[in-house]
Amino acid sequence: MKLIALFSSAAISMGIAADAPKIKTLEIGAQAPNFELPATDGKTYTLDSFKDAKFVVLAFTCNHCPDAIAARGKISQFAADYKDKGVEVVAISSAAPEGVMTWENAFSKYDDDFAAMKVVHQEEQLQHPYLYDGETQQASIAYGAVATPHMFILGPERKVLYHGHFDNGRRDPGPAEKNTLVDNINLLLDGKPISETKSHVFGCSTKWKWKTKLVIEDEERWQGFPVSVDSLDLETAKSLAENPSHKLRLINLWSTSCGPCVAEFPMLIKSYRRHALRPFEMITISIDPAKDASKVQAFIKDQHLPLSRFTQKSVKAEGRSTNNYHFTGTELEKLAATIDPEWQGPIPHSILVKPGGEIVWRHTGEVDEQELRNAIVDALADLDKE
Repeated sequence: MKLIALFSSAAISMGIAADAPKIKTLEIGAQAPNFELPATDGKTYTLDSFKDAKFVVLAFTCNHCPDAIAARGKISQFAADYKDKGVEVVAISSAAPEGVMTWENAFSKYDDDFAAMKVVHQEEQLQHPYLYDGETQQASIAYGAVATPHMFILGPERKVLYHGHFDNGRRDPGPAEKNTLVDNINLLLDGKPISETKSHVFGCSTKWKWKTKLVIEDEERWQGFPVSVDSLDLETAKSLAENPSHKLRLINLWSTSCGPCVAEFPMLIKSYRRHALRPFEMITISIDPAKDASKVQAFIKDQHLPLSRFTQKSVKAEGRSTNNYHFTGTELEKLAATIDPEWQGPIPHSILVKPGGEIVWRHTGEVDEQELRNAIVDALADLDKE
């Protein structure tokens, strides 16, 4: 089996090239191409690394896609259950990190870089190798992995016997009604032919490197959105804290004279943009003195914190025009009692507020990005269950 020739830099690393490469999924019966990819366990694997397995199941997946996240545990359990039956499962991350728009990470605690893959492998205790193809995408292109997860069954002669979904569970991590891949493997192990050799792959489209162009265009749109700051009174603060919306609300209290506040602001904006596709919004409240209104305005504009296009409609429905506020009153104690009775006054102070006003997470001081991301994803998952 010949090793896949690396695609030229023009084809693989095209970034913002005008023409995208044409991706074609391997036909049933085609010889599976070899690959050479690094894995989260520190090893480098080729297809020949699994030569002792009767069947090899390739799972082209990624960290960010909700369909891939939902299937992750099921694929890992399948790997554990079938390892002693001559079936080797190999997961391959097909996503190029630079081809993922910020809001496409809305469901994930982790990015798609190699370092994040290592964390996922360890935390999820995956029972199979997890290989990184995001740099060259050599295997993903050669196999024609068009979505995540996209599964391939390779037979004893390493020919493609099946490609498609793992099951029809989509974004439900629980048991599925149709377990196509497992059913096919069971038939093959019993020496029986399979009738369904192909199935639809209803998942996130593979994030090819050429999608960097889309990421750049999305950034340009963001930079074009208008930025504003409104004065905040206690009545409006009360409404913000009561959260009459259907969204999870991140409220951040800060000041232009607070070093940690200024330091964490870019991360907060990134977090807002990351999760804005879901029922999530961020509200900032400056407690600078009223005389410093121009400083607050200048800072927000310099940091460029507009309303996300996913947030604009719900904000307008509340009769508001912005998510950036400046409390110009002098009764900070009353503001504290209104926003979070447990807040003692130090800034920055951040809270997550569910619809109806329940605070489900709070943090005083500069917050760790991963801690905030975990809290947001977990809170949104709880909202989904309600």
